[in-house]
Amino acid sequence: MSEKLQKVLARAGLGSRREMEAVIAEGRVSVNGEIVTLGSRVEETDKVRFDGNPVQIITEEENVCRILAYHKPEGELCTRKDPEGRKTVFDRLPPLKGGRWIAIGRLDINTSGLLLFTTDGELANRLMHPSHEVEREYSCRIFGEVTPKIIQNLRMGVELEDGPAKFQKIKGVAAGTGGEGLNQWYNVLLSEGRNREVRRLWESQGIQVSRLIRIRYGSLVLDRRLPRGGWSELALDEINYLRAIVSLPPETTARNLDRKETRIRQGRIRRSLKNNEARQKPKKDGRLGGEIEETNETRGKGRKPAGSGIPINGKKRPVKQRHPKKGPVKTRTRM
Repeated sequence: MSEKLQKVLARAGLGSRREMEAVIAEGRVSVNGEIVTLGSRVEETDKVRFDGNPVQIITEEENVCRILAYHKPEGELCTRKDPEGRKTVFDRLPPLKGGRWIAIGRLDINTSGLLLFTTDGELANRLMHPSHEVEREYSCRIFGEVTPKIIQNLRMGVELEDGPAKFQKIKGVAAGTGGEGLNQWYNVLLSEGRNREVRRLWESQGIQVSRLIRIRYGSLVLDRRLPRGGWSELALDEINYLRAIVSLPPETTARNLDRKETRIRQGRIRRSLKNNEARQKPKKDGRLGGEIEETNETRGKGRKPAGSGIPINGKKRPVKQRHPKKGPVKTRTRM
C-alpha cells in the first residue's frame, strides 16, 4: 500500500511532515533514481534517497515511537553539530538504526533540566507548536528585589520584542516567598517555548536569572535520580500521554529498558561524568587532572601493585615492608 512521501520521511526521523514537504519541493528527494515532486507516493519496495543518502522505509506496523527523557547539564548546545566543537545534547544519546533523535523544543546553553527526544517527527512538531499549550515548569534563581508589583506584572503580562508574554504561575520556594536576600528561588509556569522567554520576562522587570532549570514538561517531572548528562526511556503510558495531548493515536508497543539495565546505564553515566569532572578540574599547580580511563565494561578483580594498601573487593591487603638489608619482611594479619 502506497503512502505519501513526506509521511514516510517524517517517520524515518528526518523531520516533521511540514519540513519534509519543503525538502521535497526543493528537489532534494529522489525515488528509484528520479527527483520527485510534492504529492508523490511511495511503496515499501521503492528506493528513496534524501540528499543522495538512502532512506530506510519503515512501515507504520514496524514503527515504534520512542521517547527519551534527558537531564541536560549547563554548557551543552541544542544542536546536532557545533562549528566551534562545543558539546551538544546529542553527544550522549544512544545510537539509532534507520532514524534519528529529534529534540522536542530547546534549552539555551546556560539552562539545564528536562529535555525530551523522540523518533517521531510528527509528535515532536505538534508538541512544539504553541497551539497545544503544553505546560513547562522552571525553577529559577534570580538576583534582585522582587516586589508584589513585579509579581503582578509578570502574571498579567508584559510586552517583549516578539509579542506579549506572561507566567501562568509564580511560586516562591516557601510560603509564597522566594527566600531571603537578593538571591531567591522561584518556580514559574509557561505554556509556550519561545527563545529565552523565562530570562527575558524577568529581565523586563530589571531582574537577572543566575540559574535556570526545567523541572517539568506537561505532567512529566525531571527524575531526581537521573544524573546530569543521563537519559532514560519513557514507558508506554508516558508515551501515550504525550501523544494524547496533541491528538495523535496511542501506541500499542514500546521499547523499554528494564529496571536492571536502566540502573546499569545510569551507573555508567555517573562514573563517566565523575571521571570527566576529575579530568577537567585543575590541580594546585594549575595543571588539569591526569587521564582517567572511561569504560562501559564492568570492573574486574585486577590485583593492585604490592604495597598499595588499597582495598580490593572490600578487604584491605597487608602492606609489605622492606628491611634495608634483608629484603622483604613477612607480615602477619590477624584473623
